[in-house]
Amino acid sequence: MSTKRLLCCMSSMNAGGAETFLMKQYRRMDREKYQMDFCVNVEERGYYDDEIEAMGGRIFRIPPKSQDFKKSLKALENIVRENGYENVLCSSVKPGTALELIAARKGGATRLIYRSSNSSVDGGFKQKLLHSTVGQLAKTVPTVKIAPSKEAAEYCFGKGCIKKGKAFLLHNGIDTSVYRYSGETRAAMRKELGFDDELVVAHVGRFSAQKNHSFLLDVFAETVKINPDSVLMLVGTGELEEAVKQKAEQLNLTDKLRFLGVRSDVPQLLCAADVFVFPSFYEGMPNTVIEAQALSLHCVISDRVTPEADITGLVEYLPLGDAKQWAEAVLKYKADYPRRDMTEIFKSQKYDTETTSLEFIKYCFGE
Repeated sequence: MSTKRLLCCMSSMNAGGAETFLMKQYRRMDREKYQMDFCVNVEERGYYDDEIEAMGGRIFRIPPKSQDFKKSLKALENIVRENGYENVLCSSVKPGTALELIAARKGGATRLIYRSSNSSVDGGFKQKLLHSTVGQLAKTVPTVKIAPSKEAAEYCFGKGCIKKGKAFLLHNGIDTSVYRYSGETRAAMRKELGFDDELVVAHVGRFSAQKNHSFLLDVFAETVKINPDSVLMLVGTGELEEAVKQKAEQLNLTDKLRFLGVRSDVPQLLCAADVFVFPSFYEGMPNTVIEAQALSLHCVISDRVTPEADITGLVEYLPLGDAKQWAEAVLKYKADYPRRDMTEIFKSQKYDTETTSLEFIKYCFGE
């Protein structure tokens, strides 16, 4: 029996939410039966490239559409044709994504999978205009439409698409054997990071406008006013990292922040934390909020994030704007609170990777 291959079209394979979701599926599948390859539009190697190649995946590099639109799509078409791909997945909310699926169809692909990974997009009026025009192709071009939440689905595929059976929910599943709280891990990681009795506030996310780090610093500044013995862990990288560091310096918070970069030990870091704070302007279904809950960590997040993100009752939603209100919510978790194994809850909600990997194979390989 020959191995079936799926070509995944991504901007890059760095440690973003959509990329991490795909890698979670890739790690679990029987790679003698199924393989995942990736088409990216960056020359530099990504965070996951080594792991992809070690598992037998191939990585193709094409010009970005912003550099040469026609050349980029033609390159994708040729890759699909020359390698005989029948299954092609694009994971994005950018208006031009459906055009990539059209190029894949020209190359001979028959199963065209569109995964809507967010509920909005940065870029202002131009992006909104493109979404209302070119972006409408997302409703007709894909043969399979999937999304991690109702909001993410409806943003790309239209109102009522889930209810009408035109699109399907595929949860951001968690490997509960990895994302499992341990008191020993907590103690070891806090010691490694130099934390004693501090209130440890955590945030995991790319330094981009969407994640709203500026307001996060405002919240933390108010937190420190009430409880000076607090520290903020920031996991991730991105284009706004220097701006965040500058604002932290202006607020005299530099010595209370830990910029940890991209990490492979996020479960251990979240074990060490006391509360997770996530003030995004919008999200499809944030992986990191799901991961925090898997580690029995209370989350204070923006009410602009889908209500579907609360799968355990550990999430508190707040409107953006009043940093002091957020700080008061954060400080509720200053005292130790019981943390427990969330495996059974995640399995009952179908948020474990064992369940989601089977659904992923069904949608992407037709089996």
